[in-house]
Amino acid sequence: MNIGETNLTFKKNLLPLSIVALMVLLYGPIIWHWYDGWANKSINIEHEYFSHGLIGLPYAVSIVWIERHQWQKLKNNHHPLGGILLGLAAAFYLTGNPTWVNLSFPVMLTGICLWLKGIPGLKLLWFPLLLVLLATPNPAPYLITPYTLPLQQFIAGVAGFILMQFGFNVSVDGIYLAVDGKSVEVAPYCAGLKMLFTSLYVSLLLVHWTGTLKNVKKVIFMLIGAGGISIIANIIRNSLLSIFHGTGQEDKFIFLHEGSGGDIYSVIMLMMIIVLFHISPNFEAKPKLEFESKTDKINE
Repeated sequence: MNIGETNLTFKKNLLPLSIVALMVLLYGPIIWHWYDGWANKSINIEHEYFSHGLIGLPYAVSIVWIERHQWQKLKNNHHPLGGILLGLAAAFYLTGNPTWVNLSFPVMLTGICLWLKGIPGLKLLWFPLLLVLLATPNPAPYLITPYTLPLQQFIAGVAGFILMQFGFNVSVDGIYLAVDGKSVEVAPYCAGLKMLFTSLYVSLLLVHWTGTLKNVKKVIFMLIGAGGISIIANIIRNSLLSIFHGTGQEDKFIFLHEGSGGDIYSVIMLMMIIVLFHISPNFEAKPKLEFESKTDKINE
């Protein structure tokens, strides 16, 4: 490659490299804070609901990397909505409010996509953008919490019924489940709201990875199935917590509630979702290392 070709390649890549450098400068410390909080559980409880971003964000980056050549083939097309979103993201970021700064990240990425390649670019990268949005910490769990009371009561009631069948002295009062007079509160977190979010997110990753994202029935089946697995798993978990607390086995209670036992429980539940995927009807796709690009269809 001669000097002229080198300069041409550099100029061609200057804009994307500048954008990447700017995004790293603006959002690198923020994403590092998310990852540190998710991995070490040092972030607030609402933000921990989005810990599925530990796998979701790298997966989104991998999709963008694989589609990079198809992105370059798209014609430059500045969509006005892109400029609006970029301005909105800048306004969010400049507020300095953690919630708005966090939300500016997916808004900024979507704005860049639309401003550079227009609607075809958005169609090409809509799924990684969705993954980023669903992994961005925001107040949604806090806003949803008041509406989870029926789920909490259901889990407490079913767990109490199960324990009665095993001969335990159980009483249920709303969201409180007591064994031998020692009660455990089925709080929104204990009701599995976090794992419900993670289960749905992992289901989306599975259907994309296997190329079945366009199979609407498959997607709906997996989302409903993942939700069911999450609820059943949390009924079992709360039953065990009530037994441990009621019978004075505090070490086991702490292990399952706050320790590595909770992580093991989460892994087992996610494995059940993978099993569900493989035994679900109309399973035809096979895992593949590269994602099929839809760019040709987009340009038609």
